Amino acid sequence: MVLPGTPFVLTQDEADLASPVFSDGRAKNISLASDGAVRGAAADPDARGRLSALMGRYRAWAEDTLMSHAPSYAPALQCGRASLRTREVAEGAESPRKDDRRLHVDAFASQPTGGKRILRVFTNVNPEGQTRDWQIGEAFETHAERWLGRLRRPLPGEAWLLQRTGITRARRTPYDAVMLGLHDAAKLDVTYQREAPRRDVAFPAGASWIVFTDAVVHAALRGRYLLEQTFYLSSEALARPEASPLCILENLTGRTLI
Repeated sequence: MVLPGTPFVLTQDEADLASPVFSDGRAKNISLASDGAVRGAAADPDARGRLSALMGRYRAWAEDTLMSHAPSYAPALQCGRASLRTREVAEGAESPRKDDRRLHVDAFASQPTGGKRILRVFTNVNPEGQTRDWQIGEAFETHAERWLGRLRRPLPGEAWLLQRTGITRARRTPYDAVMLGLHDAAKLDVTYQREAPRRDVAFPAGASWIVFTDAVVHAALRGRYLLEQTFYLSSEALARPEASPLCILENLTGRTLI
């Protein structure tokens, strides 16, 4: 959904933060964690404070905007990280699994959601007017049917060991394992990336949009300078829980995944 109405705009005091000079060069994004810590930045304390204030302001704006469109989500909404993405997407990634130019659905290897939806608000803040270019792929159910028969099932005790050793921050449920399998299978299949159905979408500078990125097959091809806020939402809070990845996957597999 592309948002109508008043856009989120960088103030004059924030405009210089849309620059790669504030990135540490290692992390893909500069981010504001839920505990208020700024990560991925190589900046002096004053600049880090300004980055924190910008992402905090965006977080509040994104939450207010989301509540204006879906107020029923309020009791179940959980706020995740905000990020400022200064890297040009076309610069690529260090591995195919981390390459957002490849069609995929979102799933986090170290942060299982336990069935919660991943809902993200994006704003293109490129000061030079560059579009943020995406591709949107096939329907989630079609995508899941394509890969489910090829996914590896976790070994007994694997989820416990991953959490125990700190590789995951919570227990990886069967649902999380399937979602991560879908993410990796699509990204690693060269033929799929070349031949899969898709359509191009260009988000102009100043545009904001909301996406359930766990269910929308997508790829980010080009663009620099993006603000993003991640939210988590229980499937039960949806107007149509049956359309959630959890319900679709349980219907396709015939198993309870949470």
